[in-house]
Amino acid sequence: MDIKEQEFVKEIPSKKDFFSEWYTAVVLKAEMADYSPIRGCMVIRPYGFAIWENIQQRLDMRFKATGHRNAYFPLFIPESYLRKEAEHVEGFAPQVAWVTRGGDEDLTEKLVVRPTSEAIICSMYAKWIRSYRDLPVLVNQWCNVVRWEKSTRLFLRTTEFLWQEGHTAHRSREEGEEETLRMLNVYRDFVENDLAIPVRWGRKTEKEKFAGALHTYAIEALMPDGQALQAGTSHNLGQHFARAFNIKFLDSDNQEKYVWQTSWGVSTRIIGALIMTHGDDRGLALPPIIAPVQVVIVPIVYKEKEEVLKRAIKLRDALTGKFRVELDDRDEYKPGWKFNEWEMRGVPLRIEIGMKDIEKGEVTLVPRISGKKFAIKEDALEQEISRCLEELQKSFYEKAKKYLDANTFPIRNMKEFRDALKEKKGFYRITWCGNEECAEKIADETGTTPRCISLEEKEEGICMGCGEKGSQVVYYARAY
Repeated sequence: MDIKEQEFVKEIPSKKDFFSEWYTAVVLKAEMADYSPIRGCMVIRPYGFAIWENIQQRLDMRFKATGHRNAYFPLFIPESYLRKEAEHVEGFAPQVAWVTRGGDEDLTEKLVVRPTSEAIICSMYAKWIRSYRDLPVLVNQWCNVVRWEKSTRLFLRTTEFLWQEGHTAHRSREEGEEETLRMLNVYRDFVENDLAIPVRWGRKTEKEKFAGALHTYAIEALMPDGQALQAGTSHNLGQHFARAFNIKFLDSDNQEKYVWQTSWGVSTRIIGALIMTHGDDRGLALPPIIAPVQVVIVPIVYKEKEEVLKRAIKLRDALTGKFRVELDDRDEYKPGWKFNEWEMRGVPLRIEIGMKDIEKGEVTLVPRISGKKFAIKEDALEQEISRCLEELQKSFYEKAKKYLDANTFPIRNMKEFRDALKEKKGFYRITWCGNEECAEKIADETGTTPRCISLEEKEEGICMGCGEKGSQVVYYARAY
C-alpha cells in the first residue's frame, strides 16, 4: 500500500473508539450525503440516493403486492386542518414549520409545511368515501416532510427528510388492526431480509405512541453503540381522525358509520441504520440486495492495457442485467487506490482481472467482508457470483443477529437494571404488569424508554414499577 492509499484509510476514525466521528466520516467520505447551507437539512448525493431508490423499489413492490397504490398530496396543510385532531396537533406543534406569506402578501390562513399528512389526506377521504363499497382505501405516497429539529445528524435526524407514508381506511375495527399489523410485518420482512438488520418488534406504550393514534407498533434495531433506532412504525388510528374530519360511509345495513384508519411509514433514517449496523473501519459494508453496485470490476493494467480492458469490458457486458455491475477503468488511479475506494463504498464483491488471469481463463474474486482473494474460471463466474452474494447477504444478517442477541439483557429488578446500565449497552428485557404509570416510572428512574411491548413473548415475573405480578415483555433502551 503506498502513502496515498494509507492516507485514504486513515481518514476514517475507529468505529469502536470514535463511533460518532466514524459515522460522520463514512457518510461524507463514501459520498452518501453532505451538509446543506440550510440548517438541519442535508443533500443526498447520488450514491446515497441510489440506496434510497433501491429501498423504494423493494418496499414499493411489497406495498403493491398487498393491494396498495401510490398517490401524491400537497406539501402545504391549512392550519385549521392540522388543528382538527387535538392530540395530533399537540404532538407535532413544537416541530411545525409555518408559511405566513405568499409573494408580497400575508396569508389569510397560515399554512403548515407537511410534518406528516394525516390532516390533508383525511380531508380528501371525507370527499371520496361515501359507501362501504368504497372501502378499503389503500394509499401510499413517497414524499418529503419537514420537522423543525433542534439537534440534527445526517440521515438519522434532519429537518427535512424523505419517507413513504401509507394511509388506509377500513370498514371495521378488526380490518384496521389487521392492516396495521400486516404493514408492521412488511417492514419487518424488508428490514431483516433486504437490509439484513434484525429487529425487536411490538406495540408502543401510550406515552410513546404516535400523536392521535389508537395504537402504535414499531420495529426497533440495535446500533453498535448500544442505542436503539426505530426503523419503522405502523399506527392504528382508530376513528380519531375519522370523527375529526367527518369521514363516514353508508354501510350495507343502511347505517352511517365512521371509517377505521391506519398510517405507517419508513424514512431515510433507515439508511443511517444500514450504515451503522454493517459498516467497519474501512467504510460502508452493504448487503448485496440493497447495494447500488453489487460487483465492481477492477482491471489490473500494466503493459497489456488494451487487451486487459477489452476483456474487462466483455466481462462487464456479460454480467450486466444479471447483477448491478460497474467497471472502474479510470487511468488516473492505481488498482490499490481503487480497491480502497470501492471497499469504502461497501461494494459486496470485487473482480480483479489482469493479463495473468486472462492467460489462465480466470478472474480473481474478493468479497468485501473477508477480503480473501480466490480465483474462479470465467465460465463458472456467473454462478459463483450468485453464490457469493447469497452467502454474503446471509452472513450480514447472522453477524448482526449475533450482536443483537448478545446485547439483549434480561432484567429482574431495579438494582439489576441500574447496574446493567453502568456496564452494558443494549436492549433491557423486563416483565411488566401493563400499567402505564409503571412503564413511565421505569423510564424515569433509568433514563431509558420502552421501545416496544413484545407481541410474541409472554413471561411470568415481577413488574419493576410496582412489584406486582407481570407477564408482558417490554424492551427498554436508550435511543436515537
